[in-house]
Amino acid sequence: MNLNDWQQAALARYLADHPTLKDEIAALSEREQAQQVQWAFEDTAEEQGIEPWELAIELIAESPEQRQAMRLEAHRQVAEALGMDWEEYCSFNDIQP
Repeated sequence: MNLNDWQQAALARYLADHPTLKDEIAALSEREQAQQVQWAFEDTAEEQGIEPWELAIELIAESPEQRQAMRLEAHRQVAEALGMDWEEYCSFNDIQP
């Protein structure tokens, strides 16, 4: 599962956990609904002082061990996207693999 898959699963969970939001956006088009959910999700992450991908992991991880594994995988994907060596990335970001 990659970050995009996690995000989609988390958005579905977020919407299920916020029935008021679901009711508020029911009259909007599917595209507009998706946009509103995304914005509300990002606002919630910001309010918690975390990145949206971190909130996604919090919502979909089924255990503390899975949460930690998902965080490491997210960081690996970022390191790869940046073209950084994993050990260098961990050192730079103070991550204990």
